[in-house]
Amino acid sequence: MANDESTPGVGDTVAVTHALARARGAQEHTPEPVAPLRSAPRWLRPLLVYQRAMDRVSDAVGALSKYLVLAVVAVGFLNAMLRYIGRFAHRQLTSNTYLELQSYLYAAVFLLAFAYILKNGINVRVDFWFANRSDRARALIDFIGHFVGLLPFAALGLWVVYGPVMTSWAINEGSPDPGGLPRAPLKSLLLVGLALLLLQGLAEMVKLLARLLQRSDLIVVPDEGHGPPIRAE
Repeated sequence: MANDESTPGVGDTVAVTHALARARGAQEHTPEPVAPLRSAPRWLRPLLVYQRAMDRVSDAVGALSKYLVLAVVAVGFLNAMLRYIGRFAHRQLTSNTYLELQSYLYAAVFLLAFAYILKNGINVRVDFWFANRSDRARALIDFIGHFVGLLPFAALGLWVVYGPVMTSWAINEGSPDPGGLPRAPLKSLLLVGLALLLLQGLAEMVKLLARLLQRSDLIVVPDEGHGPPIRAE
């Protein structure tokens, strides 16, 4: 029997269902209000101040890294155009300066994004038993992993890289190719990237500590529309 105008049809039901699903999704992605610092234990407040400040730094550097992607594309497009135009004009229009600039910018995108990726949890994770654990168990696993793996790795990287970077500045190291760019600024990005990764790792441990204390309300939850981490299961 056909539906009359007062009876909602299947299409209307589907539309209502989709609307409710969208409303639930929007509610799920709405960040919870963050509790004031004065409600935290006194010993935890300085750590939370540091964590929130470091989150802002990582977001700012991550935003810079996004714009560097545009610079990489622009320089790469310019290199390609000059190469083809020079081929038809029988002239050398490109140089190692522009080619190395493209490589430098490309490296800077990744090195400066380390802390931003960690802060927003969009890194690749190998997961074979983590997802089905409770929130407190996941926080404990991440806390131990950061303490045993991430922080020592970043600290060791800084220790290994520091000497060569200082030597590069001391000898004013240049490119082995004619017209190339100096090497010291590029090598210094290793120090910057690893230092930011170490500092953001400490900030993440503060967040994990708050979760272990069942005070997740003290954590600033990012709401930037990022997808879940890429997982290898």
